[in-house]
Amino acid sequence: MTEAGLPLLSFMMLSLPVGAGLIWLVRDEKHARMIALLTAAIDLMFAVMILLRFDRTQTGFQMVEKHDWIPTLNIHYYVGIDGISVLFLPLTVLLFIGVLLATWRSIRVLPRLYYSLLLLLESAILGIFCSLNTMLFFMFWELTLIPTYFLISLWGVGANRRYAAVKYTLTMLAGGVPLLFGFILLAFNHAAVSNAALPTGLVFDYPALFATVLPVEMQTMVFFLLLAGFAVKTPLFPLHTWLPTVAMEGPVTIVALMTGLKLGVYGLIRFVVPLSPDAAREFHWVLAGLGTIGILYGALVAMSQTNLRSMLAYSSFSHVGLVVLGIASFNIQGFQGALFQLLNFSIVAGGIFLLTGWIHQRIGSTDIISLGGLARSMPLLSSFFLLFGLTSMGMPGTSGFPAELLLIIGTFKSYTGAGLVVLVGIVLEAGYFLNLYRSTFMGKIRHDVVADTLDLQGRELMVIGVFVILILVLGIYPDALLDMTRVASENWVNKVTMNPM
Repeated sequence: MTEAGLPLLSFMMLSLPVGAGLIWLVRDEKHARMIALLTAAIDLMFAVMILLRFDRTQTGFQMVEKHDWIPTLNIHYYVGIDGISVLFLPLTVLLFIGVLLATWRSIRVLPRLYYSLLLLLESAILGIFCSLNTMLFFMFWELTLIPTYFLISLWGVGANRRYAAVKYTLTMLAGGVPLLFGFILLAFNHAAVSNAALPTGLVFDYPALFATVLPVEMQTMVFFLLLAGFAVKTPLFPLHTWLPTVAMEGPVTIVALMTGLKLGVYGLIRFVVPLSPDAAREFHWVLAGLGTIGILYGALVAMSQTNLRSMLAYSSFSHVGLVVLGIASFNIQGFQGALFQLLNFSIVAGGIFLLTGWIHQRIGSTDIISLGGLARSMPLLSSFFLLFGLTSMGMPGTSGFPAELLLIIGTFKSYTGAGLVVLVGIVLEAGYFLNLYRSTFMGKIRHDVVADTLDLQGRELMVIGVFVILILVLGIYPDALLDMTRVASENWVNKVTMNPM
């Protein structure tokens, strides 16, 4: 573990609320947009600096910052990064920049509030990836709900956007209850193990909890409490119903953030499995079963959708099932494949939803019946949409191929039957995506609004171009990512597989 010299992590997180505050010092919408973009660009600079300073050969957490926060409960402001979290930082910032540019001229209602909320949401999500204290993590986890609620309810595209915002927020609040109880149980167990008095003996720091052995009975309780809390946001079946609702009613760009940044899966990796490894091994079938159900259910429901947004939402749900199955394999191939695919979501799922958002901005709908022949009037957008879709199916030469190959191999090593389900899911995905693509983009133009629409413009091409470059680079040279995560991945797998019962 290495302490920070220059507190880059804090600078990265705190620059965003400062930028959100500066937005309210100007009245002009154009100046507000520029402040938001400049703030995000500065944040990207910090994220890149952190990535360049990160030592991939070192174990443990790096650039650690620790300060008292609530001393009477032994709770600290404690942040740091390792090979699991470091790549999420630049990709998160990059996706937020994409969202800002994607809505550059389309936000007419309360633009200063919109850009401020986006920056605050970005800060909270970065805090989730950097937190090394469970209470600090929980604070950032809950803070994401406030800007998300207003972003959905005020700028949603559906008539029931306020219902979608309330449903999402209440569902996430309900998921936070078992999460908080799980973290408190871990803290009390540490006090009991160390024979320390309460409340000074409570420990919420992740490295200390990671090194503390839990009794098997308590591991089971912690495992299911944390699993329930993170399953809501992942989402896992049957806790997924908020996702298609938000996808249809909320802003498409916000859905791009939700599908691109799978915070619930990150929680499974960071907390659920390594903090209760014996219970994770004993109940591996729960994780594997939820993943398998998600793959098949998401793919089958996606086949029946008649709207691009709902199809992509269920497709995302199906892909999450594959990632959970990779985590449950408890081997290095499955875990690195899961981590690779999680990082892929930021590029592929986020990018394809941005493309869908531009279709909605131009046509006013993403229903298949309102589209058709888009490739004639929007050849660039149609080509990129196809590339992103093929990437999600694991086409060789794209970043989806090494991720899915690792996941398939890792799954087959642990669950032969589930591995066969993965292959079936990939075939189903090819079926529903190509059929929907044919209906939406190919054939004759059926509506005048489609014939008259504009293709991608300069700013939009720049955003998608960056995502495409990442897809191709990681597809041709995946070791650039795998080498960055290798040490942390091996430590994670060793913690789960070698911890005695």
